[in-house]
Amino acid sequence: MKNTTFKIFILDDDIWYSDLLEYHLSLNPDYEIRKFHAAKDCLAALHERPDALTLDYSLPDKNGSEVLKQIKEQSPDTQVVVISGQEDVATAVDLLKKGAYDYIVKDEDTPERLWNTIQKIRENASLREEIKQLREEIGQKYDFGNVIIGNSEAIKRLFAMMDKAAKTNITVSITGETGTGKELVAKAIHYNSPRKKQPYVAVNVAAIPKELIESELFGHEKGAFTGAMARRLGKFEEANKGTIFLDEIGEFDISLQAKLLRVLQEKEIARVGGNSIVPVDVRIIVATHKNLAEEVRKGTFREDLYYRLLGLPLNLPPLRERGGDILVLAKHFIEGFAKENGLGRKKLSSEAQEKLLSYSFPGNVRELKAVVELAVVLSDDEAIQEYHINFQANSNSDKDFLTRERSLKDYNKDIIQHYLDKYDYNVILVADKLDIGKSTVYRMIQNKELYVKM
Repeated sequence: MKNTTFKIFILDDDIWYSDLLEYHLSLNPDYEIRKFHAAKDCLAALHERPDALTLDYSLPDKNGSEVLKQIKEQSPDTQVVVISGQEDVATAVDLLKKGAYDYIVKDEDTPERLWNTIQKIRENASLREEIKQLREEIGQKYDFGNVIIGNSEAIKRLFAMMDKAAKTNITVSITGETGTGKELVAKAIHYNSPRKKQPYVAVNVAAIPKELIESELFGHEKGAFTGAMARRLGKFEEANKGTIFLDEIGEFDISLQAKLLRVLQEKEIARVGGNSIVPVDVRIIVATHKNLAEEVRKGTFREDLYYRLLGLPLNLPPLRERGGDILVLAKHFIEGFAKENGLGRKKLSSEAQEKLLSYSFPGNVRELKAVVELAVVLSDDEAIQEYHINFQANSNSDKDFLTRERSLKDYNKDIIQHYLDKYDYNVILVADKLDIGKSTVYRMIQNKELYVKM
């Protein structure tokens, strides 16, 4: 909490009993307590925003249920503990439905029960404050300028479009080469939008086997298929009220695209093996390195789904088209890596800068980061020289790779994992590059022989 004082109002027309409650609660010096014997006086003081309020249900001047309603309207964050002389289950249930935190019957144990309840309320308030602070920190972390580093005209145009996306619930489609930062842009849009306090759920479509993708996205009911031992909520339900990011949407199996289209049109899902319709309120952001219009022409992507997903298109420029941003990013990565590893100040020589600017960076920002971090390690003093910049950092490691005595299976795992990392865990693309069956890759992922980022 921002301060140690915890404000509690006691509303009870019985002066002796309110004094008793005050005495017990005052044993904690952090509690600031005010007593009221009439509802109108307590309601008039709600602008002070008490953290907790004990409410005598049987007040002479006002019905306890009505008082609770007015409290929640005027000070919704105030937690109300109803204290009643009657053990009426129906009344208790009704009050809890209307927003009461707890319902306590007056007896000799009431002060002790109230003490424990107030303690729980305070702990929950502390947790809410921590969550609020964390969300503020996340918001700062995903400020556009902190997510995408650069001053080029291409990046300025991107920021302007991201700002428009964040202010609305329009579907966003992000395109760009591998390593340009598509998921970072998706997160930045979410954490700068009105949905920032709600869930952000990311799904890498290409990393999930075809036979599991429907259950992963839409959930399943118990017994829906072999191994479905219990109901499971899908990613869309997890993301309800928030944002779902579907990465590599171009790999989404065409046989399931109609179901995704229905979610966009009707804002509802049906779990696998279930008949119930579940409404969902989800903002959708998709990303792909493919040309979806071309996929539509080839018949591998539905045209109606394409237009539904297109929404606000954002194309992330490749690093080679961002000019001086290469050096801005390089400096940012160098400073961060050197500080993190206690390596002191490092700077690029003019020759090293020229070498970076002359390279095309097929791996984009991800490749630049790897290159300059290695250069920091290789440099012996403050200056990073041209010969520290190595664009083929793995070429010299081939011999080391082959001289390690291991099984062919282990070598295969390393090769496939390398390609998964390189191509953003796009299983279909990796299988095509290595000329192996995608089922082989999926099986190794399921057996936890390979790691994929979901």
